[in-house]
Amino acid sequence: MKNYTQVYVKNSFEAAKMYCKAFGAEITREFINEHNTAYDHCELSVNGEGFLALAEASNPCDINIVHKYKWTTMTFNVFEMGTEAAVYNAFRVLSDGGVIIEPIHELPWSKCCATVIDKFEVCWWISI
Repeated sequence: MKNYTQVYVKNSFEAAKMYCKAFGAEITREFINEHNTAYDHCELSVNGEGFLALAEASNPCDINIVHKYKWTTMTFNVFEMGTEAAVYNAFRVLSDGGVIIEPIHELPWSKCCATVIDKFEVCWWISI
């Protein structure tokens, strides 16, 4: 059995490119909609292991409506990234057009971590 996360975003082609750049991932499986404008389903892998799936969000996808009825936000934890350079790269890419919740800092359990909501409204906690 395998399990990894799937996110639904607007501009799924752009999101897939950004996540590949941020995490050193590659697209390993993709299904494009009939109009060739978005992903119906796309899978990303890092070092041959499934990492993340994504698809184009259906309308309506209004984050203000979602947050009005929910008290929590899901965060994707990407840890054991190997080096501080990997964390800094992901932070730079994900924060471009996004919102920095916690800049890169040290915690008792991680010497290099940060929390960012990217421009696709996906929240990431990244750590060495």
